Amino acid sequence: MTSDVTTAPGAPLARRVLRAVASVLLYSAAALAAWLLWPTNLGGCTTLTIVSGHSMEPTYETGDLVVSRCGEPQVGDVVVYRPEQLDGGRIIHRLVGGDGTNGWVVQGDNNDWTDPFAPTNDQILGVAQLHVAKVGLVGRLVASPWVFGSCLLIAGALLVWPSSRDEDDTDDADPTPAPASGPDPAADDLPTGTPAVDDDGTRRPALTPAGG
Repeated sequence: MTSDVTTAPGAPLARRVLRAVASVLLYSAAALAAWLLWPTNLGGCTTLTIVSGHSMEPTYETGDLVVSRCGEPQVGDVVVYRPEQLDGGRIIHRLVGGDGTNGWVVQGDNNDWTDPFAPTNDQILGVAQLHVAKVGLVGRLVASPWVFGSCLLIAGALLVWPSSRDEDDTDDADPTPAPASGPDPAADDLPTGTPAVDDDGTRRPALTPAGG
């Protein structure tokens, strides 16, 4: 029993359209991700900060990852700023007063005092948009020299161990093949009537063809 399968005339065109739409969506998502995550030190607008310390508790805790974006800061915003006095160091605190021209008044949520710095908008890297709890602890753990060295030792052991086992298997194998059993092929090559000689020198009777 056979059945005829009929393909719709527009099927190949529909598949091409679907592939084109999928490619456009993929490239658009990649471009959006690059735009959102491009760091400020490379000319982008995103700053990733791992919180260290207790000054922003309970809003942020040590090990939290905070994503901030450039924008117009306002009083009440949590910002990441880089004061000139810290030689590249960054602080993530909340704006509690001031303005971007004369300098902001900044304070940690868990502090009873304001920061000794008054950053302007030029020193603010970004305004906090979201945070992921404890993600920074994983990064610090991986970056630890003890953990990194242990991973290298384990990787090296995994690479060496199969090689040692292969050598043991090779040593146990017999490199000399066993002699094949069966009739002496040299005897078959002797012409009729020629006496054969064994390995020990014993002569065997000559082969005589049988009469028909």
